[in-house]
Amino acid sequence: MIGLPFAGSGLVHGLFMGLGIAAGLALFAYEVRRRNLRDDRLWVIAGMCLALAAIASRMGTWWQQLDPSQNEPLLQWWSDGNRSVLAALVGAWIGVLLGKRMTGYKESTGDLFAPSVALAMAIGRIGCLLTELPGHPTGGPWGIVVTPEQAAIIGGPAGVGLHPTFAYEIAFQAIAFVWLWRHRDRLPRPGDLFIVYVAAYALFRFCVEFFRANEQVWFGMTRPQWFLLCTLPLLAWRVSRIWRPLPTPVDEVPAIIGGQRD
Repeated sequence: MIGLPFAGSGLVHGLFMGLGIAAGLALFAYEVRRRNLRDDRLWVIAGMCLALAAIASRMGTWWQQLDPSQNEPLLQWWSDGNRSVLAALVGAWIGVLLGKRMTGYKESTGDLFAPSVALAMAIGRIGCLLTELPGHPTGGPWGIVVTPEQAAIIGGPAGVGLHPTFAYEIAFQAIAFVWLWRHRDRLPRPGDLFIVYVAAYALFRFCVEFFRANEQVWFGMTRPQWFLLCTLPLLAWRVSRIWRPLPTPVDEVPAIIGGQRD
């Protein structure tokens, strides 16, 4: 694979992000209709999910240094800083919680969101693949080779094959979407589908970070990896509970008071 035809292009990146969000919303609407959920509060929740995801994706990468004075000014980071998918997922989760609290919606929405998020990510990452620095050098023939002009825009070495890490993620998200779509009505409890997806993505992302071009901060690992190290044990515990047998319902026994059935 040779070069990045749209290296550094915010327009192309934004186009695929927009297409991914539109596809995810369309799939969300289809699932709402398929499940016959006639409740407008779901759209308030979806709106809060998108809004908090957008804010967190930008703000989640601002705190780079422990000393706040060493970080870039907040407004400058908002306009020019990096975006983070992991921070966006956390923001989306918080947005759903806030949306539910605002509207009083009590039912689980994870099964509605899981396939939509995977589809949106698969499409959105195409924009990253076409515009961003892909990863560390690889000896394989599948590496992306950037020209000196492209390297000057996005950083990284020119003339050597680089791991197409965004292509790896597109493949993961496409496979995840197919699995989620086929199992969206098969897991024992509402919301389990989203837990499986988030746990699988967290594990995948931790592994693929070794090939990405993110800054290594401590012990050869990146900031996303340290964040994932804190969350993966909790996710593993939560996934382990999914396939535990459901509690056996206890038949109600009528109370007997003074020898008489109540």
